[in-house]
Order: sequence, then C-alpha cells, then structure tokens
Amino acid sequence: MLSIFIKELNTFFSSLIGYITMGVFLLVTGLFNWVFPDTSLLSYQYASLDYFFDTVPWILIFLVPAISMRSFAEEISTGTIELLATRPLSDMQIILGKFLAVFALVLICLLPTLIYYFSVYQLGAEVGNIDTGATNGSYIGLILLGAAFSAIGVFTSSLTSNQIVAFLLAVFLCFFCYIGFDYLSRVSQFYAWIDDVIENIGIFSHYDSISRGVLDTRDLVYFLTFTTFFILMTKTSLELRKI
Repeated sequence: MLSIFIKELNTFFSSLIGYITMGVFLLVTGLFNWVFPDTSLLSYQYASLDYFFDTVPWILIFLVPAISMRSFAEEISTGTIELLATRPLSDMQIILGKFLAVFALVLICLLPTLIYYFSVYQLGAEVGNIDTGATNGSYIGLILLGAAFSAIGVFTSSLTSNQIVAFLLAVFLCFFCYIGFDYLSRVSQFYAWIDDVIENIGIFSHYDSISRGVLDTRDLVYFLTFTTFFILMTKTSLELRKI
C-alpha cells in the first residue's frame, strides 16, 4: 500500500498538472476571499472566515475529481491495471494506496489556506477576535469532506478508462451528494420526518453542523461510513472487471 501511495504522489508532483491544479485552487480561493469586493474578507465588519468555508466545498467539487480522475482510469487505459494485479498486494491495499494519495494531495492544497486564518486573526480590531472553535470545526469539516470526495473520485476512476468521463462522473456525484439531497428534502411533499431523513443522507447538513464548531459523533460516523462505502464500491468495481 505504501508503495502505491508514494508512486501516486510522485506521479502527481512529477508533472505540471499537479502544480497547476494546486495553483488554480489557491488562486481561486485567494481571489474570492481577498480581491473580489462582494466576497472579500476585508469588506466584512467582523473577523470571520464564514464565506471562505462556504466557498471551498464548491471548489473541491471540481478540484478533487481533477486530482483523482487518473487514479484507475489511466491504469485501465494503458493496461497496467493487470500488472498491479500481479503484485503481492490485495485490491483493498491498492485502493487505499490510491485513495490516501488523493486525500493527501487535498490536504496539501488546504494547508496554505491556514494563512487566511492567521491573517484574519491579526487583522481584527482586537487581535485574536475570531471564533477559533468554529474555524477549527470548519477545517475538520473540510478535511472530512475532502476524504468523502476523494473516495468518490477514486470510485468513478475505476469505472472507466477515460479520464474525462471519470472527472465528469465524479463532479456529478460530488455535487449531488453534497447538495442534491438537501434540495430534494425541500421540494418533496413527504412527511417532515421523511424530509429530514433525505436531508441527512446528503453531505451538506453534516458539513454545516461541523462548521458551526459542533463535533457531533453522528456527523463523524456519517463521514466515515460515506467514505468507507465508496471505497468498498471501488473494490466491487475492480472485482467485476476480473470476471
């Protein structure tokens, strides 16, 4: 598993695609949070990163599929997926190696954004006048969201040999799982408790809960279950290819 993890990281950073992807992410978040007047943190009357944490999930919907689309799709298109099968590694070890590599890259992209927190921390009318608890919870939410999207990306990559198709499928699934169920719960005509169930199936309500600084065990279990589900779906996809 470790060898797959290191190989994936080396592949990502040995090409310009990796640096371009990370650069675009930081550029977009920087423009939205510091430059554009309607969304700039400098325009707020209080020290807050709320808009940043509302914006980043939408960027991750495109960023994570861009990182993960080649995970298995490239192996399938080049035929090296058969070589992987001959290595003394189980399917789950291969999947986890690729998943952890994608997840690590997402964390590397998020790491520089800590500068935003320290900047707002210092820029407050009173230094440190920022809700640290909510900020910490929001970053934990982004990490869990990154893991969930990474699992989706690796899964869609295992379905096809075309990286563009894998990217588009991942974007759709990330979008639908993040906000789709929330929309469905609002437009449905079912009983209130059914609407609550539909809403809780989606990611948004759980991410929003954690972003408020409330680390509820139910939300943590949800993200763990969600990520595990798509990893197991990836394993099933690879096993079906052997039939």
